[in-house]
Amino acid sequence: MKNLLLSMVLVFATFINSAQETPKPDYRAAAKYSPKNLAKMVHSTSVRPHWLKKGNRFWYQYKTSEGSNYYLVDADKKSKKTLFDNVKMAKWLTEITKDPYDAKHLPRFNFKFNEAENAIRFRVTSTEEVEVEEDKKEVKKDSLSTKKDSTSVKKAKKKKPKMEKKVYHLEYRLGGNSLKIIDTKKPEKKPWERWANVSPDSTIVLYSKNFNLYWMDKKNFKKFIKDEKDTTVVENQWTKDGEENFGYGGGSREDNVDKEKNKDKRKGIWGTWSHDSKKFVFQKSDSRHIKDLWVINSTGKKRPTLETYKYHMPGEQEYYKSELLIFDIPSKSHVKVALDTVRQQSISVFRAPRKKSSFDDDFRPSLLLSKKGKVYFSVISRDRKKYDVCVADINTGEYKTLIEERFNTYIESRPLILFNNETEMLHWAERDGWAHFYLYDSNGNLKNQVTEGDYHVDGFEGLDEKSRTLYFTANGVNKKQDPYYAHSYKINLNGSGMKVLNPGDFTTNTNMSDSNKYFVNNYSRVNTAPKSELRDTNGRKVLDLETTDLSQLMASGYKFPTPFKVKADDGITDIYGVMYTPFQMDSTKVYPLLEYVYPGPQTEAVNKSFSYRMDRLDRMAQVGFVVITLGNRGGHPDRSKWYHNYGYGNLRDYGLADKKYVAQQLANKHKFIDIEKVGIYGHSGGGFMSTAAMLVYPDFFKAAVSSAGNHDNNVYNSWWSETHHGVKEEIDEKGKISHKYKIDDNQSLAKNLKGHLMLIHGDMDNNVNPAGTIRMANELIKAHKRFKFMIMPGQRHGFGNMTEYSFWLRADHFSKYLLGVEATEVDNMFMNLDKPMNR
Repeated sequence: MKNLLLSMVLVFATFINSAQETPKPDYRAAAKYSPKNLAKMVHSTSVRPHWLKKGNRFWYQYKTSEGSNYYLVDADKKSKKTLFDNVKMAKWLTEITKDPYDAKHLPRFNFKFNEAENAIRFRVTSTEEVEVEEDKKEVKKDSLSTKKDSTSVKKAKKKKPKMEKKVYHLEYRLGGNSLKIIDTKKPEKKPWERWANVSPDSTIVLYSKNFNLYWMDKKNFKKFIKDEKDTTVVENQWTKDGEENFGYGGGSREDNVDKEKNKDKRKGIWGTWSHDSKKFVFQKSDSRHIKDLWVINSTGKKRPTLETYKYHMPGEQEYYKSELLIFDIPSKSHVKVALDTVRQQSISVFRAPRKKSSFDDDFRPSLLLSKKGKVYFSVISRDRKKYDVCVADINTGEYKTLIEERFNTYIESRPLILFNNETEMLHWAERDGWAHFYLYDSNGNLKNQVTEGDYHVDGFEGLDEKSRTLYFTANGVNKKQDPYYAHSYKINLNGSGMKVLNPGDFTTNTNMSDSNKYFVNNYSRVNTAPKSELRDTNGRKVLDLETTDLSQLMASGYKFPTPFKVKADDGITDIYGVMYTPFQMDSTKVYPLLEYVYPGPQTEAVNKSFSYRMDRLDRMAQVGFVVITLGNRGGHPDRSKWYHNYGYGNLRDYGLADKKYVAQQLANKHKFIDIEKVGIYGHSGGGFMSTAAMLVYPDFFKAAVSSAGNHDNNVYNSWWSETHHGVKEEIDEKGKISHKYKIDDNQSLAKNLKGHLMLIHGDMDNNVNPAGTIRMANELIKAHKRFKFMIMPGQRHGFGNMTEYSFWLRADHFSKYLLGVEATEVDNMFMNLDKPMNR
């Protein structure tokens, strides 16, 4: 009996131990959901309307597992029909190009509607090779100029012509039964588009040379387009005081080799035009006194090259000095807006909103908000606590302040809306703790608050001036929904009659017509297939458009993730997140928990709508983890101002307690989570946060992969750091202003490291300079800590073509330290699965 009891105890103990086993890493499952494989399983997930100028019509392309279809929608007629018959289009293209096509395998089209909007034009490249047109001209030219030189003539004849693939320029008349060949010319290259700022009436072109402003008239610009080497083209220099880092355009980030090579070339000058093309507003910025920063390109050219750029770091007393200049085109003179250039501040000119029907236009000049000789602009102090909306006279440069915003944390803004023959303005502000619209007259007098309540107005969608109806997007209106779910609303400008236009327990993304009568509504959650529909601005559904084809994805074994809601570390604030699990979970196993983090404060890396870009989430879970993304106090602007600004003054540690407490709550609810094995990873701000978590809670977080992290915000850009952490403006007894900045960094806690940390950074990162990660590594070495450090050669802030490699670095790291299995093979077999090997 005693032996029987002992046997039962042993069996029970074995059962308990087996139930606590950690799964083995499943790299094959993760490889199945690589970006390349996902592109074969999931295609279009939303409708992107291309609104036409005539009527409430738009076209769109939508791809499923059956191929791509193109549709034309007429909202007024409540009709949706294919733009053309795919079978017929394949037949016509095959007959014309002599290349085989079928209905499911058409080329990718880039349509342009004709002016009458009754035909589409597009180009198709065939496999047939023809002689390059320019090469033909050169040979002919050489032959004519060397008739007396028989040797040259022979050489010209013997010269092998350059070949290129033939391009067909085609037209299809809607409802027609054929394709028309317009020409077989290759579309002309337009290198001038990189530098030519063409006026709205096309009479003058502005550009920069050697940091000064130049101009060309229409006649000479046409000559230049026809022949770039035409020596009769007249160029006119307007300014002579421009210099590097205080000039009129021309600034770009180039390495030392390209900078020398391109120093005398034409470059862009970007500013804003008056609607009548007679004025050009340009912001001239003096950064000569701003210190340099560098990255080295070790892989791009024969010799390593140095890229030097101006980079202002937080707390540095120097600051960019900006001037606002108004150039008069007819007289070739200019005036300066009389701003205080001593005070450290930033300027932004308000521009006219672009019509949705112009988004496909080749020519879209940037226009001033006002058509009546006024320049509306904003000025914000360096500490971002003082924000002014101003207006200047376009002829004199004299200006006045219309609206003032003051706050003890940073002020955010949205574009100013000018309407009713420029007698009224809509201004967006967070002055009562929530983002709302306020109605002003053009003199800056408040008429009334338009939207009001404990919800966040995110943005402007449209305005019907006749009915005085405002259309906007907002979060958190419906208290029964996730507050991050965005919806569209309308409201009367007097604040009455607010109505939701696209209700439902989803988050939405909308695109409204220029007429403000209809909008395309794309909606989903992380656990639903995305759908698209057309609605009118009374909220009535006009047409169902599309449902995303997930058939192949689901057939692969995919399962939707699970949204969750828990409490923040204060036990009061609701925190929203999403849980991703292996699709083939073993109920006898407990799984390590990984947190994918991005702390914000400008956003939170928590998906609210379905996304097939799974590289950091679903795919990571398939290796053998439970992966969560979650918000944290201080992490997102789409909630209250209090929530958004929670981390102000504590930019390193503000979100960590929530990350820890949420993991503990989830482990209490789900027995398959192993709370003793918690890892954390993230990129950029997430790289910063994941390392901070390892150092602030070293006994809780056991492993981390931190990529491109701004570990030392003293060497990150001042805009982000000084905005979200804060910089203190101090004035001494003599009236001299200075700025004080103090922030905690990660490397000061290097001695706390207990777990397993991997640092990754691109050596060409000119956003978050590698210096931050190198300083972190330096302090870890000094503290005698073991860690991993990987440089991505030639990569910027995003890892580009090394993104896939970085995924497997992460998988290897967490597999070794949380699953107990180390990958030791030199070749990554799972990166090679999709690549044919050279014979």
